[in-house]
Amino acid sequence: MTRQDFMKLKNGTDVRGTATAGVQDDPVTLTDEAVLAIAKAFTVFAAQRTGKKRPVIAVGHDSRLSANRLSALVAEGITDCGGNAILTGLSSTPSMFMLLQDGFGADASVMITASHLPYQKNGLKFFLKSGGLEGADVAEILTIAAEGTFPAAKKGTVAERRYLETYAADLVQKVREACGKERPLAGKRILVDAGNGAGGFYAELVLQPLGADTTGSQFLEPDGNFPNHIPNPENADAMKSVCEAVKRHDADFGIIFDTDVDRAGAVSQSGEEINRNRLIALISAILLEEKRGAYIVTDSVTSDGLAQFIQTRGGIHHRFKRGYKNVINESIRLNREGKYSPLAIETSGHAALSENYFLDDGAYLVTRLLIALAKCAEEGKNLLDYIDGLPEPAEAAEVRLNFAPDCDFKTLGVQVIEELKRAAERDETLSLAPDNYEGVRINFAPDEGDGWALVRMSLHEPIMPINAESNRKGGNAFILKKLYDLLKDYPFLNTQNLKKIIG
Repeated sequence: MTRQDFMKLKNGTDVRGTATAGVQDDPVTLTDEAVLAIAKAFTVFAAQRTGKKRPVIAVGHDSRLSANRLSALVAEGITDCGGNAILTGLSSTPSMFMLLQDGFGADASVMITASHLPYQKNGLKFFLKSGGLEGADVAEILTIAAEGTFPAAKKGTVAERRYLETYAADLVQKVREACGKERPLAGKRILVDAGNGAGGFYAELVLQPLGADTTGSQFLEPDGNFPNHIPNPENADAMKSVCEAVKRHDADFGIIFDTDVDRAGAVSQSGEEINRNRLIALISAILLEEKRGAYIVTDSVTSDGLAQFIQTRGGIHHRFKRGYKNVINESIRLNREGKYSPLAIETSGHAALSENYFLDDGAYLVTRLLIALAKCAEEGKNLLDYIDGLPEPAEAAEVRLNFAPDCDFKTLGVQVIEELKRAAERDETLSLAPDNYEGVRINFAPDEGDGWALVRMSLHEPIMPINAESNRKGGNAFILKKLYDLLKDYPFLNTQNLKKIIG
């Protein structure tokens, strides 16, 4: 494999590719050769970064069909380069970082997952004790893999030791300490939808020890075919499924995880989604009740109503670039400047709290919500009281425009965005948002759409997503029509998805 072949596997701060054959026009790219070389390269990288000649590297995986094959290959690569491997079996991504902080005995770790992607995909996430790797680190590992020059070393050892139960017990203890009770969720029916990913443990190992009735929990058994729905809190079918389950079983609260449990969504007692802006508002309100004046860092597609809500709760909304590492790093930067920032969160459900190593951890986020739920029950309140008064748009839409095959979409995308900025500046009914860090965010006057639109480039794909919100019914039609008129004449941009929506 060439360096270019390896670099095609880079996906932001992860390695991702196709690991299971059988899907038309989707050949296997995470081959045995590739995975073995990347595992060896990470062992070299970990030895350099930790100063350990024989680093101990923990290896975990979610429920994907290719998990066992990839685990064995990663362990082989580690031991071939003189490292020692500990196989932790079914794991969550956050647990693979937490074991590095918990006396487990590992110097680094690898999580085998492709998050919510289709069943044939898989990938690798890498951790050191200092945190998840940056994109530049992953590029360095792939460069080492491509060079293929690995040290001759005495073969290392492979051991098996689980950690997920310890991770779950720590969450249980956190709730007990915060609530001052052994079973603070007694009398509450709380169900989990794991989507057949790795999150099923939360019902048995966290909720039940805290006294919750988990009747109605669904799809807890790991199954890499994902036969019921995609494990993804952003997926409409997945959210519909868990909302219906909450109503059907008269539950007090619902929880949904993505495949590797680094993201989560929730459902209220009435079966309403607590997702995207509502989820951000809820955890923000909880944190701001504890300490006002905090900077809440979010991604770029959050609503204007959320910004107003955070301000009314005594916080400062700091909208930043999409990408969970982007918002985390921005929150860390603000703290270094002396600006208290306890939360970095994306509308996708990635949420990282400063009190938890700034780790994007869906189970920890939900645990924080459960502490608030238990306290609300004691005071005769409803959890949704926290987000009472959150302004929500009358309409919201996301449209994704494709670029023509083989065009220089990154350069052309920048060109389009710059020209949109100039067009907005010339139009008296439009204005540019002053606090935008990504793409172009355009505000539309009250009688000209009454909302906003964000046009940006996808982080990794030849796609231009457009997010739009309006405060009145029919407003989005005006906003998207205006954008269509501005974008339709670019020959390299397919605007059919936009045209379909405006009719």
